[in-house]
Amino acid sequence: MKTRLPFFYGWIIVGVAFVTMGVAVNARTAFSLLFPPILDEFGWERGATAGAFSFGFVISAIVSPLFGWLLDRRGPRVVLEIGVVAVAAGQLLATVATAPWHFYLTLGVLVGVGTSCLGFSGQSLYLPRWFERRRGLAMSIAFSGVGVGSIVLLPAAQVLIDAYGWRAACWALGGLMLVAIAPLNLLVRARPSDLGLQPDGDAAPHGAATRSTANIVDPVWAATDWTLGRAVRTARFWWIALGYFGALHAWYAVQVHQTKYLIEIGFDPMTAAWALGLVSLVAIPGQIWLGHLSDRIGREWVWTIGCLGFVLCYVALLLLRATPSLPLLYAMVLAQGFLGYAVTSVFGAIPAEIFEGRHYGTIFGTLMMASIGGGALGPWLTGALYDVTGSYAPGWWIALGASVVAIAAIWLAAPGRVRAVAGRVRRPPDGRKDEAPQKT
Repeated sequence: MKTRLPFFYGWIIVGVAFVTMGVAVNARTAFSLLFPPILDEFGWERGATAGAFSFGFVISAIVSPLFGWLLDRRGPRVVLEIGVVAVAAGQLLATVATAPWHFYLTLGVLVGVGTSCLGFSGQSLYLPRWFERRRGLAMSIAFSGVGVGSIVLLPAAQVLIDAYGWRAACWALGGLMLVAIAPLNLLVRARPSDLGLQPDGDAAPHGAATRSTANIVDPVWAATDWTLGRAVRTARFWWIALGYFGALHAWYAVQVHQTKYLIEIGFDPMTAAWALGLVSLVAIPGQIWLGHLSDRIGREWVWTIGCLGFVLCYVALLLLRATPSLPLLYAMVLAQGFLGYAVTSVFGAIPAEIFEGRHYGTIFGTLMMASIGGGALGPWLTGALYDVTGSYAPGWWIALGASVVAIAAIWLAAPGRVRAVAGRVRRPPDGRKDEAPQKT
């Protein structure tokens, strides 16, 4: 039993992240469902209204280094509970909003900042420390909670909107955060060593010591004590920033505008809502399979597969305007969810393997300024271009190009040239795992 405790507690942490993301990320995604009734009630321009979502991303980008710094010093529970309070407050206060700036503050800033603490960014600050060999698999399972939450919460939110109005959905989402998520996150710890444990469920100190060098490809780089100041002076830091900027631009441009676009080209609101939920549902097997695959073939390859999924998604969206058929809609959903969302399975692993160390939280938090900036630009620019041109096509083409740029950037960052994934670690003939791979 003693040797199994580390394994079970590590996966308990994954389970907490699974549930947290299932609720928190979908509380922000629900903006896509709130968007049409808010427009109908107040009659504002789309670009200005969608700007609330984007503005929240901008503020999240500004404060994300602070949360990384706070995690390095106080641990993840403080950051996570700040996120719970912010998301709940944003949803609840939005119900009394009457002016655009009210939504910028509530559904934009509070929900955006809170979700950054609880979502992909926040979980990536500490989850990579709990796993090394199974890092991709563990993070993909945690992140797949978004899909489970979406297929339950988003249609339920649409039912509430249809029956009682958009404010009822905000009340339900805010209350769920306080009742379900706040207590769960008290179980989280920053790293397994805080409990005298080892990553990946390995209890033996000898095994941990040998494993820590088994996957190192570049010993000089891996031995560096990476501070934020050292990291920003490397090209790798900026390639990751560019890659994350492009991928998040592509991700949120479609996520925010997808529901309105599908309704406009002929689909009914419930079909559009189910399509938004199905994107995250089909992401569950895609994330888990591709996350596991990234532990075998490398993070760069899975990142490429994910970004190509967004390319295919935007091709399908462009074709849907002329031929709004269910088969093409399902093809768009599969490309976006099953493939595109797989980028999350390596989102934390890429910088962790390049800049692993005592200051990883601060470095990752700073990188989030770029990724969140991309997430902010995507919805705003897509909505603004629609207001000018009357078409979503220009925004879709720009997001497609951002996906291609993101692929190239992560290959140039090359995490596999710093640390090899478990499937690429060379083992000597006697089967031992303590020999590091040769640098190539």
